[in-house]
This record gives sequence, structure tokens and C-alpha cells, in this order.
Amino acid sequence: MINTYLEIIIRSAAVYLFMVIALRIFGKKELSQLNTADVILILLISNSVQNAMVGNNTSLWGGLAAATVLFAINFILKKLMYKYRKFSDFMQEKPEILIHNGNLDFEILSKLNITSDELKEAMREHGVEYFKDVKLAMLEIDGNISIISGENNLRQTHYKRRRIHKNLIQN
Repeated sequence: MINTYLEIIIRSAAVYLFMVIALRIFGKKELSQLNTADVILILLISNSVQNAMVGNNTSLWGGLAAATVLFAINFILKKLMYKYRKFSDFMQEKPEILIHNGNLDFEILSKLNITSDELKEAMREHGVEYFKDVKLAMLEIDGNISIISGENNLRQTHYKRRRIHKNLIQN
């Protein structure tokens, strides 16, 4: 019985670490712009790794043991990221400057796969019409685009970068 729970702990930790590495490789900014395919992917991933965590143990205690391990590892990682800057830098993507004083950084925009339509949408959400009016636009570590605009009265607003099919909005 103890071996079963030790196996669940080891399996859950391995799956958690795999997911952290996978998100680091594929980019955490993708989580802030979920479309239908992304939601399906997340659901399928959660279903596919469930057995990898608990094996044949489908008991309540097995599920609770797996969930406890996931919460514990997440708590520990957050503490380590808070305490150790280098670890935090390794685990998280850096904010990226998209526009500075009206000048677009096309290299960064291309690297991040941000289209001009997406950038214009973010600007409209912030009440900004022209690129020249943007003092600073940044893609934050959580995938949000922050924009600071204005001459004398700097104004910061918040835009959550997301891709939603028009069909979903209409339904």
C-alpha cells in the first residue's frame, strides 16, 4: 500500500516536471490566447497524463495523493522562483518591448508571432488609434499586452491577448 502511494508521488512529480518543461519550450504566452484547439489540447493532455500519475489506482486516496503532490510541487516552485532570481529567470519568459515611442520592433513581433492586426486590436482596446501615440507596448510574461500612451498624461491600460473564433462570439 505504501509502495502504491510512493509510486503515485513519483509519477505525479514526473508528470508535473514534464509539463513545466513542455510549457517552457512551447511558450507560456500560448496559455493567454486559448482558442478552441488549445482548450481541446489541454483537456486531452489532462486526460492522457492522469493514468501516468495514478497508474491502476483509481481510488479517492490515489487521486488525492496525486493532487496533493501537484499542489506541493507548485507551491515549492513558486517559493523557489520568489527566492532565487536566476531560477525565476530560467522558469519564466521575459517581458518583450513591442513598441517604443511609436517605433515597432518588427524582429520581436515576428519572433513572437504577433500580427499587426493583433497589435492594432490591443491598441484599440487601450483607446489608442495610431502607433505613433504608443509610448510603450510590452508583451508581459503572462501573455498580456500592456500599453502606455499619451503625451503629458501617461495612461496605462490592460489588454488580455487572446484569439477567439468569431463563431464562438456569435454563439
